[in-house]
Amino acid sequence: MPRSRLHRAPAISGERFAVLDPATGEPFDEAPDQRPDELDATVEGAREAWISWRADSRARSVALLEAAEAVEAAGGDLAPLLTREQGKPLAESYAEVARTAARLRYFAALKPGREPIEDGRPVRSEVRWRPLGPVAAIVPWNFPLQLASAKFAPALAAGNTMVLKPSPFTPLATRLLGSVLAAALPENVLTIVTGREPLGARLTSHPAIRHVTFTGSIPTGRAVAGGAADSLARVTLELGGNDAAILLDDVDVERIAERLFWAAFRNCGQVCMAVKRVYAPARLYSRVVEALADQARNVVVGAGLDAGSQLGPVSNAPQLACVERRTAQALADGARAAAGGHRLDRPGYFFAPTILADVPSHSPVVTEEQFGPVLPVLPYEDLDQAVALANDTGFGLGGSVWGTDLDRAEAVADRLECGTAWINHHAELSLAQPFAGIKESGVGVAGGPWGLYGNLRPFVVHRPLEAP
Repeated sequence: MPRSRLHRAPAISGERFAVLDPATGEPFDEAPDQRPDELDATVEGAREAWISWRADSRARSVALLEAAEAVEAAGGDLAPLLTREQGKPLAESYAEVARTAARLRYFAALKPGREPIEDGRPVRSEVRWRPLGPVAAIVPWNFPLQLASAKFAPALAAGNTMVLKPSPFTPLATRLLGSVLAAALPENVLTIVTGREPLGARLTSHPAIRHVTFTGSIPTGRAVAGGAADSLARVTLELGGNDAAILLDDVDVERIAERLFWAAFRNCGQVCMAVKRVYAPARLYSRVVEALADQARNVVVGAGLDAGSQLGPVSNAPQLACVERRTAQALADGARAAAGGHRLDRPGYFFAPTILADVPSHSPVVTEEQFGPVLPVLPYEDLDQAVALANDTGFGLGGSVWGTDLDRAEAVADRLECGTAWINHHAELSLAQPFAGIKESGVGVAGGPWGLYGNLRPFVVHRPLEAP
């Protein structure tokens, strides 16, 4: 594969770092390793570009629509590169590219409205909305393009400019995306910077940045919030989840098994709102475990670029080590691997799709976010117990309820302590809906009009009803 095209704003220092293919564990390309002290010029460029970018909402909409077309046209370059550095099957990479273009189109059509204030006074008061200025985004490695667009599309539509930093594990497709978007966007409206720490820390604490949006771990999210606090910048944090799926006693196990399996294992389980725990009625427990194990045993695991691969490798060595550690601890605690339970004996970061039964509820694979191709299944005796177990976590991103009686399932879903609850499916989001977690799963709201207004500030104008 040819080396990826460079983004138009390469690192000044000329230093670079290796990017590894998770299907082999070997380097296949490099990316610029920008120094933190080079960010001042980058942020100043974003500030200067903001002056004209914020002034014309119609021009912004046109540019974002052109950007969407450019992304679609470049799908044949973007998707294979994304698979090469991230590991996911090629079909999933094409879907991520399509979602990126769709999000640009969605936000290109959104406009903040003016809102009159009726308070009985003899004045006309109106709330208007203004952009924030230069903003920053830090994007993780599981959905590099999709999560980047979830941050830059509403920010740019609102009239802000953005400096965006992808994960050092997956910088290449994002840099290529930046080059693609450069054909439609004015210079410095969106700038991609790549590098290792402390580049991200410097970006999120930069005094000229007015909003920081971050997706990643809870410890890093706390650090991001602390850095942004120095300049009183706004923050939006999406910090992962430990989503539970509750199966009701009227569930059709065989009918939902495949859908439930992929709700947990899509993108090799590396989805913040994937199913990470399943609670099944005791009388159906063995059937649920075996149905999911049968799915796991029959999945085609392979390199994302190989035809027929349904599940790729874990995306990077540190995450593979986490998956191995959590699985080994569960087995040592007395769990049984109904399927998988081990790393595959081949080059790269492959782990067998794993269904764990008889898992102690205190095991880290249950209490923490495993973020890999491992799913614990736990029995419950009564429904109140299942709901209590599902809610017994510091996370609160999503959850789901599975059953035949939809009214009953909805009543149970309404008791879940999370930002989004699904019935008979999981982790499906519309571009028009809000996406937010509670507890330690996040701060702020993304998606839909809420995502747009999160990138704006209110501005109030008062005027008399009559001239003096």
